[in-house]
Amino acid sequence: MHSIQQEETLHDTTTNAVLLRYLLYLPDNYEMLAGTRWPLVLFLHGVGERGDNLDLLKKYGPPRQVEEGERFPFILISPQCPDDTSWSAKQEELIALLDEVTQTYSVDTNRVYATGVSMGGYGTWALVAAHPERFAAAIPICGGGDPSTVANMRDVPVWAFHGAKDTIVPLRASQNMINALEQVRGKAKLTIYPEAGHDSWTPAYADPQLYSWLLEHSKVAETR
Repeated sequence: MHSIQQEETLHDTTTNAVLLRYLLYLPDNYEMLAGTRWPLVLFLHGVGERGDNLDLLKKYGPPRQVEEGERFPFILISPQCPDDTSWSAKQEELIALLDEVTQTYSVDTNRVYATGVSMGGYGTWALVAAHPERFAAAIPICGGGDPSTVANMRDVPVWAFHGAKDTIVPLRASQNMINALEQVRGKAKLTIYPEAGHDSWTPAYADPQLYSWLLEHSKVAETR
């Protein structure tokens, strides 16, 4: 039984330097269902949770839901971004993390998903645009990015969330990305919370449709 998130570390394979520390959650029946390949969700936190204290990641989002008793039918990995950098600068490390978890655990590589909030929302857009072949769907929350990159990810369904009253990352940041994705005939939708400020992640992750939407996507199905 895996009822809590394990603290894990990704090391550089040549120098053994620490690349990323992360929380790992395995479904309760992971070991009982030998041979089952599980979906994998990568969660990217915001700027305030950087550092070397993994407990910070449990403040909100999927890691908090696990700590509060939620049991997910997927593997969840929640890495921690070091201080003084951002997810957009850590793409190689994030792909290395996906590779290690995929090699170590029973992952369905056709059902790998990315989601994140604020800085992690930007990181989700950037990572999926740079490596669209790795992801079956993405949910960036109160994020944004470079609209010129989204043509790369036209085949990856995206559901973005944003608060209309966000003064940290303006709503336009998500709208610009979704509009650009629609212009290249991508699969995009945007949910706007009219009264929400920067914290659009609490209602978004509380919506059970978020996870059911995510898990219904498979790279095999999308490319047929």
